Amino acid sequence: MRKTLTVLSISLCCFFLSGFQSVIAAQDIEELTARANKQGDSEAQFYLGLAFEAGDGAPQDYKQAVSWYTKAAEQGQAVAQFNLGVMYANGQGVLQDYKQAVSWYTKAAEQGYAGAQSNLGGMYANGQGVLEDYKQAVSWYTKAAEQGQAVAQFNLGGKYYKGQGVLQDYKQAVFWYTKSAEQGDAAAQYNLGVMYAGGQAVLQDYKQAVSWYTKAAEQGYAGAQSNLGVMYYNGQGVLQDYAVAYAWWNIAAFQGNADATYNRDIILNKMSPDQISKGQELAVKLLKKIEARK
Repeated sequence: MRKTLTVLSISLCCFFLSGFQSVIAAQDIEELTARANKQGDSEAQFYLGLAFEAGDGAPQDYKQAVSWYTKAAEQGQAVAQFNLGVMYANGQGVLQDYKQAVSWYTKAAEQGYAGAQSNLGGMYANGQGVLEDYKQAVSWYTKAAEQGQAVAQFNLGGKYYKGQGVLQDYKQAVFWYTKSAEQGDAAAQYNLGVMYAGGQAVLQDYKQAVSWYTKAAEQGYAGAQSNLGVMYYNGQGVLQDYAVAYAWWNIAAFQGNADATYNRDIILNKMSPDQISKGQELAVKLLKKIEARK
């Protein structure tokens, strides 16, 4: 059986204002515009930017979003600085410009905004808008991770795992992956599964591996689905069950995972018609459950 190797990727994420859930009505846009123009209210300017970016209470218009974010950001509004950085990084409403993204992320990061610290770490890690600098990446990831930012925790774990910008330290990798995984980060859950399955910086524990793979698999993470199939095929941490192995491989293969496709086609020769039917029915149920979570 083929088993997927650990994937330790760098992630950049866009975050709006933490906890922002309200719907902006059309009349609120008029009031916000008046406050933003007449009083120069940075909060109103930020919310207008958010409204135009999301198409919430106003037509979606990235150029207008950039305009309002810029006004708020120039007054030192950290979340607006962050969102403006995201717009420049993604080329939304402006020409893509990593240097401008770095500039705005830095302003927000220096005010302690965790999302900006995390993304700034990603820019240094990837050499986008700045010279690649793993030590700077680790520094910014650490600041964000210590505030509980899950993406930064995952990426910091990756730096410790690879020894980039820090001495290689699998225990620290496990520590930060766990912090991120406990917040629901599927990639961190997957990587923890790999480390428990391989006994890297932890006692080898197939049950823990299965537990973390399952959490990631149920979020639709194909690598975890593939590896979970291997665990059921081998009876590692769970009772051996070809039907369940087939189901997870079938789902991962549906997402284009090559290892899962190979394994699914191999196991068919070892399964009875009843097991195949059970596996296919289970795959349908699991896939529906996964898609319902999205």
